[in-house]
Amino acid sequence: MKKIIGVVSGGYTSERGISQKSGQVVFEALLNTPFECYHIDIAQEAWTVRDANGTQHEINKSDFSLLVNGENKSFDCVVNMIHGAPGENGQLAGYFELLNLPHTSCSSAMAALTYDKRNCLAVTDSFGIPSAKRMIFNEGDSVELDEIINTVGLPCFVKANRAGSSFGVYKVSEKTELNSALEGALKEDNELLIEAALEGREITVGVLERKGKIEVLPITEIISENDFFDYEAKYEGKSQEITPAKLPLEWEKAAKKMAEKIYKTMELRGITRTEFIFVDGVPHLLEINTIPGMTLQSIIPQQAEAAGISMEDLLTDLIETSISKKT
Repeated sequence: MKKIIGVVSGGYTSERGISQKSGQVVFEALLNTPFECYHIDIAQEAWTVRDANGTQHEINKSDFSLLVNGENKSFDCVVNMIHGAPGENGQLAGYFELLNLPHTSCSSAMAALTYDKRNCLAVTDSFGIPSAKRMIFNEGDSVELDEIINTVGLPCFVKANRAGSSFGVYKVSEKTELNSALEGALKEDNELLIEAALEGREITVGVLERKGKIEVLPITEIISENDFFDYEAKYEGKSQEITPAKLPLEWEKAAKKMAEKIYKTMELRGITRTEFIFVDGVPHLLEINTIPGMTLQSIIPQQAEAAGISMEDLLTDLIETSISKKT
């Protein structure tokens, strides 16, 4: 009997459109596998389900089951492709954990932690992962521009603490730009992270578990045409993404070792993508993405291809690994 797989995408944040694209790519790839697949769009107003023929079905939120032609069907695994809330921040993972339903993302606790950039960096600090100088800022705090500059320097980044796809991220080069950057970032989140802008080569490292072993994918170097790897650079072709990255061997080993250490120490699951900038040959952590994009422009598919792994095999391994961990 075919295993029944759901692909969830959409969500409640500015990343909804990107998530829908990721979900569609994954859903179409899974149609070439032996699984019986359904695509679930999760929105604030409704959760909608469609099958390979585009036929819509009803989903029961109490147990995440489907009613298909009068037959009740339960999922064997759910592929989580929601960037942002509720998929990347732990809410959906907690729901699936209550149902004892295997899913391809990390635990609800780790999802909540990694989604919160400030708390995540505090944890990675504790086990020796280098990162930029930083300070926190919350909506309602008094704005002390000189204090910000004295702490992190210029240029710096002002970031929404709980957002992705570079929404709510601003690079600030002059003191006069700080207020508008703070105002813009606060439109995405009421908690901000202000970081020193590290200068160096930027890379991103994919990590996953395949066939019982943790595997680090070929590294990608990011060379943005813009000031940083922003939305345009990520999704509108305003960057070069070199996979595999042409790095000194020592740098490559250090980055892979650090990405694997983060994955193991934080007990992550599924596919993660960890971003670093090299400073004097040492990788400094920028952020951890526990549900990386899977659009046609996304980096993880590039890295998998460079490793000789087809999208179908990548997803099959991901699903089978998730099912094997069901308790």
